[in-house]
Amino acid sequence: MSTAILIAQRKRRIFLDPRPIALVVGALLTILGLTMLLPALVDFAFDHEDWKVFAVASLVTVSTGLFLFLSNRGHGGSLTTRQAFIMTVMVWLVLSTFGALPLYWSGVTGTFTNAFFESMSGITTTGATVLTGLDDMPPGILLWRGVLQWLGGLGIIVMAVAVLPMLQIGGMQLFKAEAFDTPEKILPRARQISGFLTLIFLNLTALCMLAYLLAGMNLLDASVHAMTTVATGGFSTHDLSIGWFDSAAIDTIAAIFMIIGSLPFLLYVQAMQGSVGPLWKDSQVRVFLAMLAVFILTAWAIQHMNDVRSGFEGLRYAFINVTSVMTGAGYSTTGYDTWSPAAFTLFFFITFIGGCAGSTSCGMKIFRVQVLAQTVRQHIASILYPHGVFIAKFNGRRITDDVTSAVMSFFFLYMATYAVSAIALSLAGLDNLTALSGAATAIANVGPGLGPIIGPTGNFGSLNDAAKWILAITMLVGRLELFTVLVMLSRRFWRS
Repeated sequence: MSTAILIAQRKRRIFLDPRPIALVVGALLTILGLTMLLPALVDFAFDHEDWKVFAVASLVTVSTGLFLFLSNRGHGGSLTTRQAFIMTVMVWLVLSTFGALPLYWSGVTGTFTNAFFESMSGITTTGATVLTGLDDMPPGILLWRGVLQWLGGLGIIVMAVAVLPMLQIGGMQLFKAEAFDTPEKILPRARQISGFLTLIFLNLTALCMLAYLLAGMNLLDASVHAMTTVATGGFSTHDLSIGWFDSAAIDTIAAIFMIIGSLPFLLYVQAMQGSVGPLWKDSQVRVFLAMLAVFILTAWAIQHMNDVRSGFEGLRYAFINVTSVMTGAGYSTTGYDTWSPAAFTLFFFITFIGGCAGSTSCGMKIFRVQVLAQTVRQHIASILYPHGVFIAKFNGRRITDDVTSAVMSFFFLYMATYAVSAIALSLAGLDNLTALSGAATAIANVGPGLGPIIGPTGNFGSLNDAAKWILAITMLVGRLELFTVLVMLSRRFWRS
């Protein structure tokens, strides 16, 4: 084979058509820019000058989005696997950058680092915040934070249903739909299901907002909290988070809708089509609810044994705070990390777990916990009975070796990434407790950490800029299921 042919083949292998990626990014940027008009209208109605900031940010964002979309129109029919990886990462990075513009230009964050951190925390539905004085913050800013998390929650559902199974990320191929035969079908299929998912997400948000209104919230509080509850994001309109309301009814509503947001949304689609059974029979759902109940009762018992709270009040605080941390919402009603060392350990542990795959929740996801447990159980059984045949199953289906390998690899990489992030935060000058809990809450996209600085009654604003950038990157890596981001660091990825 001639040298010219080899060079040509090498160029074809390395070349990657950016037009389909730019098309998707442009379309989503345009949507993001248009949503900036909502807080602009709210600020205008309240006669607040920040409406001009949102109007300018909207103009800049929409103009950029339309330029990318129109200049690449006609080139979005298919995506290769590499393009799908790059598109996923670029969407979250670009939207976080432009989402930070109103926060930075309004002056509420002070620096662009703080604005980007807040925006990334919103888009990834982490809920960690650098802002204080939320009680007196302009209504447009409060609404924008809620909108960021709502869009991020909807986006992560579409990605988890339409993209990740095709990319075989961390065992997500277990949920591969029959219509997703090739990566080239990602976009058409995503368009087909996004309508159902958006409709369900809108209805759940409206129901949650109505429930909050009936429980005593005003319209702004109810709107923002409905968006951040269903998205399991956790941004609030008050410095004391949802604990500001001091209402058992509001706590209960929040916990219920956080649980709803943590269940697989594809099961809701099936329920809309008349098939309700899978929602109750899915093993993910059953295990998630069972684990949540055990942790709530444990937190209730810890309060009782340490004379913190007892009876219904103790159950109420256990219900809202355990649900908030496990689902990744990050609301808080009290300093639960000060109940006792046992409570500290419990909340640190459940930070990593998360909810079901295909939901807005965070963490490792319940199905991976199930696969790990099945794998360990199968291994122990084969040791006890060397000649026996033991088959690991999930939802009645055999767990294939590639899924087991992917989940084991994901778990190892998850812990390794957490350790690297914690070490980096320590080198950035944070104390051990803040570094360890900060890395955990960032990679799990939970929000508040533990301890007096970034705990449920604290804030990330006092951290230095280096720590904030490390945490922002960790949020992105955790939200996009690790491999989506880290695979791009491989030279082979760019040459394949």
